[in-house]
Amino acid sequence: MKALRKIDRGPGFTLVDLPEPSPLLREVKIKVLRTGICGTDLHIKSWDAWAQKTINPPITPGHEFSGYISEVGAEVSSVKVGDFVSGEGHIVCGLCRNCRAGRRHLCMNTVSVGVNRDGAFAEYICIPESNVWKHDPGIDPDLAAIFDPLGNAVHVALSFPLVGEDVLITGAGPIGLMAAQVARFAGARFIVVTDISSERLALARTMGVDVAVNVTTDDLGQVMKQLGMTEGFDVAFEMSGAPTALPQILDSVGHGARIALLGLPSKPIEIDWAKVISSMITIKGIYGRELFETWYAMTAMIKKGLDISPIITHKLPYSEWEEAFHIASQSNAGKVVLDWSSDV
Repeated sequence: MKALRKIDRGPGFTLVDLPEPSPLLREVKIKVLRTGICGTDLHIKSWDAWAQKTINPPITPGHEFSGYISEVGAEVSSVKVGDFVSGEGHIVCGLCRNCRAGRRHLCMNTVSVGVNRDGAFAEYICIPESNVWKHDPGIDPDLAAIFDPLGNAVHVALSFPLVGEDVLITGAGPIGLMAAQVARFAGARFIVVTDISSERLALARTMGVDVAVNVTTDDLGQVMKQLGMTEGFDVAFEMSGAPTALPQILDSVGHGARIALLGLPSKPIEIDWAKVISSMITIKGIYGRELFETWYAMTAMIKKGLDISPIITHKLPYSEWEEAFHIASQSNAGKVVLDWSSDV
């Protein structure tokens, strides 16, 4: 089979031929149709400091995917050959305190698909039966392939009540814009998105945000006045990892505000802890999805009309992976999807 491989320690990937994997007793083998390119994959390709301390080549990256089950292990019972599926990329131990308590997304022994074991940038992938998410027939394969990042957005957006609330989102990347869509679907009043990319802000405007703010040229405080906001934002999502984003959020939220953080900063950030304390602000870190409550929530919202399809701005055959990764690395792209059903 064809696979996009990190074959040694250093920048780049290589498209190689590998033997097809075989599922273990409680695993399934999936014929991959689509894969989404994630920021994690960009880190692995560029071989940055995080990748250098995390990745042990050779390994096949990729954790956002959709496809059909082509083979099941002898002890698999909940899915069958032919089912159309995606997969949860975090494989948990099931034995630590959090797993035993039903908080599997907090497992301290998590193994990540495409990071700690072979992933989905290949024609076939094997994952545990417990990590398979079965889709309803008829769902678009492109959309099904990005349920993983949609799950991040849903986990963030549904961390706090949103009906009637004013929401600030820093970072208009794919997950930030999906979070904006979810916040709108969940009943937020005003949704304001900030970024420094004019292209991504333009995409945000097409996806129903109330105001898209370029923080290099626009005054967020003035935008708040124009919206009639007198007490600051009620809820904020930090999706960028930019060092200026969280301090800006703290300057813009009101008493009792709730902040969810998904963006990973590259270095420590100094913030005004006195305001956090005196304004009784709640700050929550988000990583991945709640297993599997987030999957149920996003599936239900998609069925009821949540439309995140505009976030997919590019789709290329896997043979053009270099161009796809170049596009994904630019600040003017939405989600980039690779098609593994054909190499033409």
